[in-house]
Amino acid sequence: MTDEEKHLWYDFLKKLPVTVNRQKVIGNYIADFYIASAKTVVELDGAQHYEDGAREYDAKRDSYMKGLGLSVLRFTNRDVNSNFDGVCQAVLTHIGMKFEGDQ
Repeated sequence: MTDEEKHLWYDFLKKLPVTVNRQKVIGNYIADFYIASAKTVVELDGAQHYEDGAREYDAKRDSYMKGLGLSVLRFTNRDVNSNFDGVCQAVLTHIGMKFEGDQ
């Protein structure tokens, strides 16, 4: 896991009262985080996601996930580093949980 993935996992996702899987295999893809009860994939995008061909690959991947009835939430590493509470709030809002700050 990247530093940002570790931060999101250990300081937030791992503490949620729902099961969150790390590095979940879904078809031919690996989701950074998967919340089955909310049918939600959470992806953290580092610099490699902005290289040639990466956006097209991510779009294809997201389309596949959506075809399975899953929602895909994408955040940049910068989002995690500069607006951690905002990322946490967005995840909680999406999965229908209340944000309690300082997770």
